[in-house]
Amino acid sequence: MKLFQQMLVAGASLSLIAPIAAQASDVVNLEEMNSYSRSTTKKSSRLDSKTFINEVSEDIAILKSRVDGLEVKQNEFEAGGFSDTTVMDQKVVFDIGVMDFSETDDTNETTQFAYSYRMNLNTSFTGDDNMYIRILSGNHAKWMKDSNDGGYLTSVGKGNNLQVDKIWYSFPVGESNTVWVGPKIENYYMHGTAPSIYKPVTKQFTLGGNGNAYGASTDTGAGWAYKADNGFAVSSNVGTKSKGTKSYDTGLLTDHSKTSWATQIGYTQPQYAVSAIVNLKYNKWSDGYLHTAAADDAVTGGDGNHTAYGLRGWWRPQETGTATPSVSLGYDTTQYSGVPSGTSDSSDMWFVGLQWQDMINADDKIGFALAQPTMHDDETNSPLAYELYYSYKANDSVTVTPTIFGGTDRDGGTEDVFGALVQTTFKF
Repeated sequence: MKLFQQMLVAGASLSLIAPIAAQASDVVNLEEMNSYSRSTTKKSSRLDSKTFINEVSEDIAILKSRVDGLEVKQNEFEAGGFSDTTVMDQKVVFDIGVMDFSETDDTNETTQFAYSYRMNLNTSFTGDDNMYIRILSGNHAKWMKDSNDGGYLTSVGKGNNLQVDKIWYSFPVGESNTVWVGPKIENYYMHGTAPSIYKPVTKQFTLGGNGNAYGASTDTGAGWAYKADNGFAVSSNVGTKSKGTKSYDTGLLTDHSKTSWATQIGYTQPQYAVSAIVNLKYNKWSDGYLHTAAADDAVTGGDGNHTAYGLRGWWRPQETGTATPSVSLGYDTTQYSGVPSGTSDSSDMWFVGLQWQDMINADDKIGFALAQPTMHDDETNSPLAYELYYSYKANDSVTVTPTIFGGTDRDGGTEDVFGALVQTTFKF
């Protein structure tokens, strides 16, 4: 609204300046006009330039006072406006689609039309630091945000009311170190090496497989990352969230709060990157989007503590528009502690993501991902998850992405799922 008010003030100022410029031009050419009048006829009345200038001067003075008044109001608007170091971008996403369940008569097996709205604010106070705030809203159906079946979309909003979804502050320490701290932050924002370059539609395929190693809920956290000039990086971060609703279940790094401590080491070059991560999770922290129900239950089957190890790597060709895609790979293994005797204490996950760019049209993308969800070793089924999409960029602001996705033996059983949607993204 403040930006709109500034635009109004600017427009009004221009409308006032225009007649001033026109009248000033008349004053400049006044003597030529008088000369022309004298040369053409002696009978024509003589133009009184002094009188004219005086009248114009009075008009200019009046207009100047009005412009000054507008400038005062503009300054008042600017005083309460955005910081001149704040960058804002916004995005609206329309999702229309359906998901089919092979073994259940789910009421969600209807065509759903949902939206999400996101506003990202990045503010710097020193030129090197950053305050990040994300405001989010949306009305997605149940299957569009269900991690058990693999239908959770990356575009999901969280209720029709606007809310602060993420907020944190980052700042440099020296030339190679960065520190993050915030009441709503996820661990993967604080790593030194990007685990994957595959851009998914469903959230289970983010981070090279969103399982136990990288999955983290948005909550209180802090982290540090060191990035050397040669591409080497190491990072470590801690996230914590309440275990329950009781007073003793809350607090930071307490015996009762859920805690995730992730440490990553990696190496990045323009065409490729490799990384390894160890994530220690305590007090029944469970938040992976790529998992079966049995693997999720394994977290609570023992003492609630487990350690996840992850390997990630990606490679991309030097040129786009070829038949050679970029490749993102991921593998997780998890060790659970305190499990009952005779129960396996481990689970595994793998991921492959392929992406072609500029294949049909400029700036378009074709993406295909295949993964085994985090699977407890006691399971006898062979779960799989997949997605295939084509992202068409209509212009700089609008992108249309038809997608199919699904999986076999999801949700810990023999149920197969299949989904299809068309996602339209508006950026402004």
